[in-house]
Amino acid sequence: MTIYDYPDQLEDLGRSINLWAQLKAETGAAGLAEKMAEIDALIAEKLEELRGLPEDRALRAAEPDDLEGIRALRPAGERRYWAALPEETYRDRIVGAIQGRFAGCVLGSIVECWEVDKMERWAEYLGEAFPPTDYWSEAERPMDLKYNTRLRYTFTRSRMDGVPTDDDIIYTQLGMLILEDYGPDFSVDDVGAAWMKYLPHAATAEGVALRNLHAGLPAMEAAVVDNPFMFWIGADIRSDPWGYAAPGYPEKAAEFAWRDATISHRRNGIYGAMYFSAVIAAAFALGDPMAALEAGLAEIPADCMLARDLRWALDAASDVKDWRAARALVDDRYAGMHRIHTINNAALTVWGLALGGDDFTKVIGETVAMGLDNDCTAATAGSIFGAAYGADAIPEHWTRDFNNKVYSYIIGVEKFALDEMYDRYTALAGQVLAGD
Repeated sequence: MTIYDYPDQLEDLGRSINLWAQLKAETGAAGLAEKMAEIDALIAEKLEELRGLPEDRALRAAEPDDLEGIRALRPAGERRYWAALPEETYRDRIVGAIQGRFAGCVLGSIVECWEVDKMERWAEYLGEAFPPTDYWSEAERPMDLKYNTRLRYTFTRSRMDGVPTDDDIIYTQLGMLILEDYGPDFSVDDVGAAWMKYLPHAATAEGVALRNLHAGLPAMEAAVVDNPFMFWIGADIRSDPWGYAAPGYPEKAAEFAWRDATISHRRNGIYGAMYFSAVIAAAFALGDPMAALEAGLAEIPADCMLARDLRWALDAASDVKDWRAARALVDDRYAGMHRIHTINNAALTVWGLALGGDDFTKVIGETVAMGLDNDCTAATAGSIFGAAYGADAIPEHWTRDFNNKVYSYIIGVEKFALDEMYDRYTALAGQVLAGD
């Protein structure tokens, strides 16, 4: 039974209004322009009233936005595991984390947000396993560009030469640049400056924040002006750099994530980023994805919506037998929630890791098969897996065509070398752990 009561009665209203207006225009109806102006004014008035509805005070008190307030509501937990960087262990695991993230993202990217039955039909058409056990052999609409840079066919195993471009990958690159440009003491304002320097475009909450920054709004206010996406998954998919730069130090990783997420998100949108950053940081030290998923709860408010739903997902994990059961549970509990929301996708990420165990192929294959924002969930699951188990746990067929190249749409940077990313994150992690 769904736990959120989402209204949906207006979903088709705009389409109906436009269709009727077009029909009346074609029949020469008098007064059409005046009627449309009246409708526009009424909708604007009601939208403003909707935006002004008061929030539940008790829930708001349990979900602060400021770092001090968030920390005050955390449960007890281990804040730091590593006092210094164990370079050999970290080097193996940062390679695994980055490779795992990129592999999960690439597998999910060309079927991002597809309905499950469509993915099943596509696999059947190609004669391939489902859930997938390798990259797709063909892409639908192969000559379309993703993010204005890479053709969709470059995400397939037959045409891949380097890691193609995706926003889940871009933000892993951008977080590294923020840390290098501004240091571990970077501020929310520094994040805003980096976005304006490096990002040519963005979507949903990030798109709103970027537009607000270019309009002159302060970075701390960029998330709250005309932004209905502030609980969506965007900050969550930016979480990996902060876990990579603070390995074994989940409290610091979550703090980094707060500084980054605050530019575009609020409440559970921020907590998603803090949680997964802390999980990744803990995975480096614990070597166990499920233990890391438990540990990450110590860095977000104990009674926020996300924490409650993560505890439900973790408790239910042993009863989730496959990707189909996972998706059914999410559809039942979160009926009406948008497919790129933080919370429903967090549950699927938990179950992908639980189902896959120490089998990387099963982790990302099952996670992609669950659908919703499945390039994001598979990327995060792959990152956590790699941080826990290291590079040797990732089968070679997932990385053999990376060819030490990862493409980018960051302004001024066409591509990065993977081995240089490993080196740069190792230097950043050493700096963070030594200096804090």
